[in-house]
Amino acid sequence: MIKHRFRLALLAALSLGAARAQEAKPFLSPMFTDNMVLQRGIKAPVWGWTKPGEEVTVTVQGKTARAKAGADGKWVAKVGPLTAGGPMHVDVVGSSQAMLDNVLVGDVWICSGQSNMEMGLRYVNNGDAEIAGATDPDIRVFRVPHTVALKPLETPPGGPWQIGSPRTMGEGAAGMSAAAYFFARELRRKVGVPIGLVQTCWGGTYAESWTSREVLAKGFPEMADGLKNLDNWIAEGKPQTSPYILSSLYNGMIAPVIPFGIKGAIWYQGEANANHAFRYRDLLPAMITDWRSRWGQKDFPFLIVQLANYMNTQSQPAESEWAELREAQLMTFENLPNTGLAVTIDIGEEKDIHPRNKQEVGRRLALAAERVAYGRRGVAWSGPIYKGMKVKGSQALLSFRFTDGGLAAKGDKLTGFQIAGSDRKWFWADASISGKTVVVSSPSVSQPVAVRYAWGSNPICNLYNGAGLPASPFRTDDWPGMTVPKPAK
Repeated sequence: MIKHRFRLALLAALSLGAARAQEAKPFLSPMFTDNMVLQRGIKAPVWGWTKPGEEVTVTVQGKTARAKAGADGKWVAKVGPLTAGGPMHVDVVGSSQAMLDNVLVGDVWICSGQSNMEMGLRYVNNGDAEIAGATDPDIRVFRVPHTVALKPLETPPGGPWQIGSPRTMGEGAAGMSAAAYFFARELRRKVGVPIGLVQTCWGGTYAESWTSREVLAKGFPEMADGLKNLDNWIAEGKPQTSPYILSSLYNGMIAPVIPFGIKGAIWYQGEANANHAFRYRDLLPAMITDWRSRWGQKDFPFLIVQLANYMNTQSQPAESEWAELREAQLMTFENLPNTGLAVTIDIGEEKDIHPRNKQEVGRRLALAAERVAYGRRGVAWSGPIYKGMKVKGSQALLSFRFTDGGLAAKGDKLTGFQIAGSDRKWFWADASISGKTVVVSSPSVSQPVAVRYAWGSNPICNLYNGAGLPASPFRTDDWPGMTVPKPAK
């Protein structure tokens, strides 16, 4: 049995089988099966294929929507708005008929990324007990298998929808996505409606693979050669099985899911892109914006897991690719509306790129969802985020947003700060909390110019707010020649 967390390549037979499955277009897309969850509060799209010009009706909760198939035979009916509840039937009538049973209406979330999203319940802390306790039938999951495609597929190769149980949550090489499951479990406690999870992730993959060809061609000229290879393979009809091909996972694992009605998306990815962190500043928001545009659900909530601490601790201040990647994720949160950031700089593991404490990852994602997706004010949903710096003599005074309950240090003294003067030489700094301000200084720097916090692959850092949520790593400098994000929220 192959472990999910270490699967980095797709079996050719699976990829080719998935491609052949696209040749026959079904009356009803495989996204729609018994036990599914439909999105509440919207006119939920339901689609499939039939004879051109044929009319199809979809009925659920006493509401009926009609659609006429186009010249290509595709029909899309939008039924609703629907209210949370169930179970219920969905009736689809046209040249064929389908009646779907045990359907729920609630909130549906796309769960995507690389291995830390894919990592199954079996590998988390107390994994066997977590699987045994996964008994909530109002959590449902649709799993999209690893699928490479050179052009966007129309029908997803996955499914059917599964009801939450120890068997379904624990089956497969490692069980379903632990981060997604714990996120759903928290939402069930907080929101109280059925939760549907569309699990579409693949370990070790790059964000470029999850981004459409159109976006890469328009905004990333450095990818021209890769896109040329893609076009040549398409023209030559050569099947490909590598998940590292540009746009291949968008084509095979995202496009066929669109436009299934959703509440939002959670995203745990970035480890594979750390060596191109500056590009990620543009790539991640471009991917999110494109997904949102194609789904047609305005700026749906998009929640990002910031990379956890990993690898050796640096004894001296130094540059760090992982810190730069976290910065790119923070910039996306700062500058793109309706996004949330789950900071995990305190729950990683030095020798394992896959932290086992996915329970806390899910909890922090759910906190972000409470504010971003559900508009709940008064919820402490983020740790401190750097706001600004003033210099007073030999001290740098840092201010923060999201200081719910005040700033706090976990431990005897505040750690994780570096300071530099105009010579751009970094020194570990003394830091202390004064109200909602952190005061930073060093006897080696008489006139501070810049400060960094938690800047490293595995930094020793301990700044939190009163709600127990960790501060995001940050820097105030733009050396060398980089633009530091300005707080936008």
